[in-house]
Amino acid sequence: MGEGTTGASRATTARTAGQRAETTAGKTSGRLADFQPEIERIAEASGCELWHAEVKGGVLRLYLDKPEGVTLSDCEHVSKLVSAYLDVVDFGKSRYVLEVSSPGLDRRLHRLRDFERFLGSMARVTLEDPGTGARRTVTGRLAAVERAPEEAGEAAPDAVARVVVIEEPKGERLEVAFRDIKQARLEIEL
Repeated sequence: MGEGTTGASRATTARTAGQRAETTAGKTSGRLADFQPEIERIAEASGCELWHAEVKGGVLRLYLDKPEGVTLSDCEHVSKLVSAYLDVVDFGKSRYVLEVSSPGLDRRLHRLRDFERFLGSMARVTLEDPGTGARRTVTGRLAAVERAPEEAGEAAPDAVARVVVIEEPKGERLEVAFRDIKQARLEIEL
């Protein structure tokens, strides 16, 4: 299943690819990082935002978003353009599948700006204690994002930011370091 299956549009294309990139905690490495800036430009030129990109098990997944919602036509259009781009650059020779879809209503939150965008929304957040590795999952409303003060004119890294969640149904305020969030996903509210 894709990242967010609820309310998602998807276009899939089988292609060839080079080295696989591994992703951890929403960060890309390897070949995907080399091509992601151009893929972002292709998505933006098509009126979409590249929400997230990952390569896992021979599948290159691109998740698109836009305020009015992503359509199947958007996914097909971006898929064709990205496929053409990857055919021109040296993305490699091994087979891969390109999937382009919306992140869905129950989308994962990867970047600090994702948390900022969905302040006031319900989310399921999995935390990992950096000392013990113990995990804890809480469900609550995203209440605030607190960035560290900027130093020497440079933006503070996301790793020192904090996310505030009002845990449901207790109503307790939980302030967590962004770097301790292992996974976060929006909860669908009816």
